Amino acid sequence: MAPLRPAAPLPWRIAAGALCALGVFAVPAHAADCPPTAIASLAKLGGGVRHGVDRGMLWRIERDGRTSWLYGTIHIGRAEWVRPGPTVQKALGQSDVLALEIDTRDEAATRALSQPADPGLLQRVLSGERARRLERQNAEACVPAGSTARLQPILQVTSLAGLVARADGLYPEFGVDETLAVSARNSNKPIVSLENAADQLKALAGDSEAEEAEQIDAALDELESGKLRGQMKEMAEVWARSDADKLARYADWCDCLRTPAEQRLMKRLLDDRNPGLADGIERLHASGKGVFAAVGALHMIGAQGLPALMAARGFTVTPVLTSAQAQTAVVMPALSAPEPAPRAVRGGKAVKGQKGQKVQKTQKGATATKGATAAKGAKSAKSSRSAPAKAAPRSGAGARAAAPAAKNKVRR
Repeated sequence: MAPLRPAAPLPWRIAAGALCALGVFAVPAHAADCPPTAIASLAKLGGGVRHGVDRGMLWRIERDGRTSWLYGTIHIGRAEWVRPGPTVQKALGQSDVLALEIDTRDEAATRALSQPADPGLLQRVLSGERARRLERQNAEACVPAGSTARLQPILQVTSLAGLVARADGLYPEFGVDETLAVSARNSNKPIVSLENAADQLKALAGDSEAEEAEQIDAALDELESGKLRGQMKEMAEVWARSDADKLARYADWCDCLRTPAEQRLMKRLLDDRNPGLADGIERLHASGKGVFAAVGALHMIGAQGLPALMAARGFTVTPVLTSAQAQTAVVMPALSAPEPAPRAVRGGKAVKGQKGQKVQKTQKGATATKGATAAKGAKSAKSSRSAPAKAAPRSGAGARAAAPAAKNKVRR
């Protein structure tokens, strides 16, 4: 339906990366007219994965003598982004726990996203021309017929969003949240989910079947026109440059907030969720843990963004990576195979099976990666709570991402 065009690049990224990472469907690797698979894309890099470049938006938050971090992510990524840059990696290493919107290796998240929808709902919402349009888009995306047919209707179209940017080298398998989780598991760092999949699905679907159907029609419009691909590519470029200033002006260039329906969707998916995310981060920090909170970058902007909310809760908020910057590759230790996935739980509780786990440390105090072999000459990171030494220069751009009302709490 033409008048209603919800913010396609915004809501779709919430679940698209999770669906692909959870293996809801697979794309045939042998299809000649399909984009390369994520694994094929990674294989072409060769030694390029040995280089780390700082990307994304990072803030240091401090209270009660402890340091935590806010990191704005993107739920798709390029093969060369599979490892965090040195500043981000050091901040993650200094933290006690990685907090994600949802840990997609959590069994509860898998069940909530992949459980069959009510057959009656599927018949009412996905029938006639709407069903034929969805079928055509699945075929163009190389999704095997019937792979998503039992999912919630909005998830069936959402799953396609994570695939449309593959032609530009962007894959949900390389989503930043996923790569951070791999890094955390390699160093036996606990992972906590700040939300649950059921709540995310409710926010995505809306308050009625009619609203869900409208969003599906608008999403199909975006796919058919090719507009979504351009939007996702632009968003990825903004994120990769750490351009918090442009991100803060998202409403000016996203072409996604023109109607009351679009504005309600933005509020439901960002402003309404941010206080709960802030509660989880604050709860973990207050328990004595240094938290590396990695959530979608759009949760960081505006008066209701996480930097502003944490400042209002008494945290000193310092921009670290928030300015568009030159990208400099740094040679880093070789990657190791990930450890078996731990189970994360909601609400800041310890990950099952990791309580009391012994962590090996180097002589200089950095957490050693179990089973990993450090590259020759790689230096051990000091386990202080100070800011990473190679943080980008702070600028007014990062400050503008926080709420004006809270600016006295933000360290300039």
